[in-house]
Amino acid sequence: MRVDVVTIFPDYLAPLQLSLLGRAQRLGLLDLHVHDLRGWTEDRHRTVDDTPAGGGAGMVMLPEPWGLALDAVHRGEGAGGPVGAAPTAEPGSDAGDGAAVELAAAPDEPADGRPLLLVPSPSGRRLDQAMAHELAREPRLVVACGRYEGIDERVLLDAAQRYRVVPFSLGDYVLNGGEVAALALVEAVGRLLPGVVGNPASLLEESHEQGLLEHPVYTRPPRWRGLDVPDVLLSGHHGQVARWRRDEGLRRTARRRPDLLEALAAADPGALDRADLAVLAEEGWVPGGRRPAAPSGD
Repeated sequence: MRVDVVTIFPDYLAPLQLSLLGRAQRLGLLDLHVHDLRGWTEDRHRTVDDTPAGGGAGMVMLPEPWGLALDAVHRGEGAGGPVGAAPTAEPGSDAGDGAAVELAAAPDEPADGRPLLLVPSPSGRRLDQAMAHELAREPRLVVACGRYEGIDERVLLDAAQRYRVVPFSLGDYVLNGGEVAALALVEAVGRLLPGVVGNPASLLEESHEQGLLEHPVYTRPPRWRGLDVPDVLLSGHHGQVARWRRDEGLRRTARRRPDLLEALAAADPGALDRADLAVLAEEGWVPGGRRPAAPSGD
């Protein structure tokens, strides 16, 4: 997979050279390019923003450098020229008459040969594990990191002529810029690429993979500061260990994220078996969000 990130703070993305993602780049599993937006400015101050049309607080990122940057990145270029293999389509090749183009609702809409442009935005689709899996199937991602009050909307409408444009959000809060979201997105997607995580089976037992939160985890020593590793985990009985992990994942989900249980039950009514439902009832959760009736005492 190739990933291009455009930002005014390239050093913000330096942590992506560390750990598993750094190793993935050295092995050729992930082809990451970080571009400085200011490389496409044309004034001596390298200006990337101006006051909002209509007045108001803050600054808005200018369309000119963004347009040039996204044109070049689409061609496989950086501010200084070619970077890696260039796509076959030329910018604007399917622009039609230049009418405004709607932004894509989801990554898995028909690609038509267009790469995916992801734009961090509080108004975007919430990034979750399902979306991370969708993105991991893409051959190429481009991330546009806005700052200040955001990027001039015309940039996204123009880019939609040659990209599938998908705004995305980490959650219902506002960040100073898109770099934190870009870090999270590349980390979440990159670790799903084949060969990045050493043991692929470890990806299957994580939070959100099965619609539940992951069970608690322990390691050596068996006793630490008066706290013990649960006996079942030291028993060597694989069936009992698996059941304990399932039960504890269910309990944790019921206590911390009952909304996940509702979504799981709605999407697949057979995902929770009788044993699961018995554990959840002990935590006060039943399908539909109803709590079990209290014993009458009779």
